[in-house]
Amino acid sequence: MKFPQPQELKTIAELIKCDYVGADDFLVLGMNEIHVVQNGDIVFVDHPKYYDKALASKATIVLINKKVDCPEGKALLISDDPFRDFNKLSLHFKPFERATRTVAVSADIGEGTIIQPNAFVGNHVKIGKNCLIHANVCLYDNCVIGDNVIIHSGSVLGGDAFYYKNRPEGFDKLISCGRVVIENNVEIGALCTIDKGVTGDTTIKKGTKLDNQVHVGHDTVIGEKCLIASQTGIAGCVIIEDEVTLWGQVGTNSGITIGKKAVIMGQTGVTKSVAGGKSYFGTPIEESREKLKQLAYVKKIPSILKKLEE
Repeated sequence: MKFPQPQELKTIAELIKCDYVGADDFLVLGMNEIHVVQNGDIVFVDHPKYYDKALASKATIVLINKKVDCPEGKALLISDDPFRDFNKLSLHFKPFERATRTVAVSADIGEGTIIQPNAFVGNHVKIGKNCLIHANVCLYDNCVIGDNVIIHSGSVLGGDAFYYKNRPEGFDKLISCGRVVIENNVEIGALCTIDKGVTGDTTIKKGTKLDNQVHVGHDTVIGEKCLIASQTGIAGCVIIEDEVTLWGQVGTNSGITIGKKAVIMGQTGVTKSVAGGKSYFGTPIEESREKLKQLAYVKKIPSILKKLEE
């Protein structure tokens, strides 16, 4: 997420009431999670396991809970609770904006697009040309929809990321201020849920088709011309490359990559990244031919045991 205007390091430190290392006028352009940070961004880190990764990332400003040596060309924000202070910055620069009508005045709706009754179109939503948004669809603030997109009834785009920190008093939510971006010629079935990015975009690229009851987690990127069947659950920060097929009831771990033209058979648990151009099945996931051989061998076990007893 980029700020509306560049900020200075001193100003950011004053907002969250923390110490800092760097020049007062060190430029701060935005804030992001570590997998999408760019130069000028703030990234937060609150666990020693990830200190080195954060300090070596593309982020120029590191919000951290320990005084460490500052890498050359970067700045530090020293906080006793980076998670809390990252949320403070999210709420300051992207505060919640209350809806005042079913289709927001600030929504930009293209020529030929049809919005069916009872659909909700939030603030600053952009919808392209010749789209069809069916009844009871909910488009949260800042969603971007391309041309020739169909979204079926009951689907919700832009819900918050499922991202919490476990504290003694309960789960503390990481505030989501990213977007959902749907490119041209995408069709989204009924009762699908697509979460927005925490600070970046959850993206579905052109020509992809989602069946009913598909869930897409925060910051996931789905490539072009993918087919995703019903009851599939895709976790956050997943990369699905072009022309991938996911059959029904597939589930994935977060942070994995599914390669181009891979086919994932029904009820598979995608527990790790897999290469493209192959077919996969089972949990834990394996190439389908190998997995089916194993199942065939398992069926032979009773007859083998019977022979051993004779």
